[in-house]
Amino acid sequence: MIIFGVAFLALCTLAGIFVGELLGKLIGVPANVGGVGIAMVLLILLGSSLKKRGLFTMDSEQGVKFWSAVYIPIVVAMAAQQNVFGALSGGPMAILAGIAAVAIAFALVPLLDRIGRKELEADEAKPLTTEG
Repeated sequence: MIIFGVAFLALCTLAGIFVGELLGKLIGVPANVGGVGIAMVLLILLGSSLKKRGLFTMDSEQGVKFWSAVYIPIVVAMAAQQNVFGALSGGPMAILAGIAAVAIAFALVPLLDRIGRKELEADEAKPLTTEG
């Protein structure tokens, strides 16, 4: 059902925001540090894992695709809520946290690429059957 996809997206978003807030508190920055990025990584990794196990159906995927159509306005609204000036005036720790988040995201690109390639290879290896 489509509603399960929307619920899955909401769960990943809430988990990402929680971890981002927790990370901000741990490094002493009164802001969410990378919550949206964490949510997106969770969405990709968990969604891929659930799809491989057959627990994430095409109907559920439609719920995620629905929100992907309005993704950019949502991210802009979330970013507008963050106190960027407060984070920058927080000192070098805030800047270091931002650089670390970007570095981790770049480091995950090859891993995500390998996951995607394995899915493509698995799909191509499946024999096509014709029923007649």
